[in-house]
Amino acid sequence: MQPYANAGGNSGISAYELGSDSITVRFKDGSVYRYTNASAGAAAISTMQDLAEGGQGLNAFINRYAKHSYAGKSR
Repeated sequence: MQPYANAGGNSGISAYELGSDSITVRFKDGSVYRYTNASAGAAAISTMQDLAEGGQGLNAFINRYAKHSYAGKSR
């Protein structure tokens, strides 16, 4: 996983991993969520991937648009 830049300084995300049609996000509490095109939609995944690479806004986007749209969760 890649460390999340957290440019805003207050994100709950610590790392992420991009797939061709998915993003896996590790939160600071240790939980790991996988979002896919099938679970969240291709447009949301594309936006989440862009935000992850930009290092800002991913946590807010997930909370607002994709909070319950994950394909899997692990801890």
